Amino acid sequence: MAAMKERLAISSSGWLAIIFGIGALVASAVVFSLIREHQQAPGPYVGGGIALLVTGFVLLSGNFVVGPNEARVLTFFGRYTGTVRDPGLRWANPFTTKREVSLRARNFETAKIKVNDIEGNPIEIAAVVVWRVVDTAQAMFEVENFQQYVHIQAEAAVRNLAMHHPYDSHDDKVVSLRGQSDLVAAQLVKEINDKVKAAGVEVIDARIAHLAYAQEIAQAMLQRQQAGAIIAARTRIVEGAVSMVEMALDQLSKRGIVELDAERKAAMVSNLLVVLCGERGSQPVVNTGSLY
Repeated sequence: MAAMKERLAISSSGWLAIIFGIGALVASAVVFSLIREHQQAPGPYVGGGIALLVTGFVLLSGNFVVGPNEARVLTFFGRYTGTVRDPGLRWANPFTTKREVSLRARNFETAKIKVNDIEGNPIEIAAVVVWRVVDTAQAMFEVENFQQYVHIQAEAAVRNLAMHHPYDSHDDKVVSLRGQSDLVAAQLVKEINDKVKAAGVEVIDARIAHLAYAQEIAQAMLQRQQAGAIIAARTRIVEGAVSMVEMALDQLSKRGIVELDAERKAAMVSNLLVVLCGERGSQPVVNTGSLY
């Protein structure tokens, strides 16, 4: 079965209907007042008055108001006839049922979900989702309750996202929930949109609002995170120190400042690495004698 799509309903300005409706009611009152003068043949006047009265009520009952960023979905005895999006006083078939749908942007925060990330660590995660209705027919008729549908699908998308990324990573090439928030948000928007498209809804933005390790492992994971950060920092320090030592030896050799044998080079490398990799400032020892 093909998905139902929104289409514009036949409607017109409600002011004309008010004018003609009130005119019909006034005319019916005038016709009823003439019955006393024509008591011998009141039938035409009674019929005309009733017809004008019914016409007036029918014209007035077809009026409805559409607010800014709102729409009315019209159904005629269970059949979808169209949607009115033009704001203001409008008139449509008075026998249609007119259901109001807001087109404004809405937002909500998902519940805090406990889920394991891709590394198996239990985490708590929640997100803020901003969305709006773009197809009123799908929102009203394709799903039972489009607001509840969006909430449930958003929580499912957040859970699936957390299961495919680590909480944190020291590798810039790995997309983590804490480190690459913009990339994670873009993936979350795409995934939720794929799930709620059937409900005629568009997700404008989605961001992680709460992210933390589960309480039972929070302290242990904090220590692990600190240890990982120290290791990552030390790795970069050593890489930089080795590069600086290599550059120093190369410059000394090219400029011919001093000639060092293998033993003296090893001593120099050892001293430079201690200076560059040490946590505290080094205390130099001045040699006042000969080099050897």
